[in-house]
Amino acid sequence: MNTWLLFAVVSAASALHLSGQEEFHFRSWMAQHSKVYSTKEYDDRLQIFTENRRKIDKHNEGNHSFTMALNQFSDMTFSEFRKSFLWSEPQNCSATKGNYVSGNGPHPDSIDWRKKGNYVTDVKNQGSCGSCWTFSTTGCLESVTAIASGKLISLAEQQLVDCAQDFNNHGCNGGLPSQEGPCVYKPELASAFVKEVVNITAYDEMGMVDAVATRNPVSFAFEVTPDFMLYHQGVYTSAKCHNTQDKVNHAVLAVGYGQDNGTPYWIVKNSWSSSWGIHGYFLIERGKNMCGLAACSSFPVV
Repeated sequence: MNTWLLFAVVSAASALHLSGQEEFHFRSWMAQHSKVYSTKEYDDRLQIFTENRRKIDKHNEGNHSFTMALNQFSDMTFSEFRKSFLWSEPQNCSATKGNYVSGNGPHPDSIDWRKKGNYVTDVKNQGSCGSCWTFSTTGCLESVTAIASGKLISLAEQQLVDCAQDFNNHGCNGGLPSQEGPCVYKPELASAFVKEVVNITAYDEMGMVDAVATRNPVSFAFEVTPDFMLYHQGVYTSAKCHNTQDKVNHAVLAVGYGQDNGTPYWIVKNSWSSSWGIHGYFLIERGKNMCGLAACSSFPVV
């Protein structure tokens, strides 16, 4: 380490009242994630990282159903994270009035479409773009097409980001899986075709259970709050989020459900890469409309 860099490290730790051990953790994390900062930004990111790390330690010392951990977002404030990865535009969910006819059951105690066959593509990474709605949409269409045809193909989210603005979607600023529509494209390159979109009535979480149990994975939207950014594993639950449609800010894909020590949960595919959460997935409490997850859910028919 050269003299200038050593001075910068020592100065940062002193100015921010951090221990050498805390800065060591930051530098190790930087190396793991190939992070490079200017001198000024280094000081700022060190402070944010340390605050997040302390938050993680405090949470994990408590009695919670899920744990938190450092990840690729650990040098970001939630405000920064929200601007880069969540919706910034208000959403108007067309799934409020559903057209899904739910069966009477009974439903299996658990189901996981990843284990039923080759029906779910690998976890993808939306990058610094609030395009989660496209990954939720294509993820669901990929699975529905695979179940119907026996062939799993990966679809292009970029086409929706580029072309879906006429249908109340906003590219990197948000959109909803229930608002699919045609777009200008080359027909000879098309791989999947949507006949109609099935909307599950808002807040009908049992309708979601029925659809996942008897039909296919289901797209849904929910509200992400600060602790979810650092989720690691376990069944996520929160008393800080809302259960209303107007607060949802992220779209994902329910690929199954189950129970853990009596707590029912959804198995959910995210779009923040496989290095986040449980190899790109998370579990969230089922049956309580947790964080508004039952407010807007849908799936396509092919």
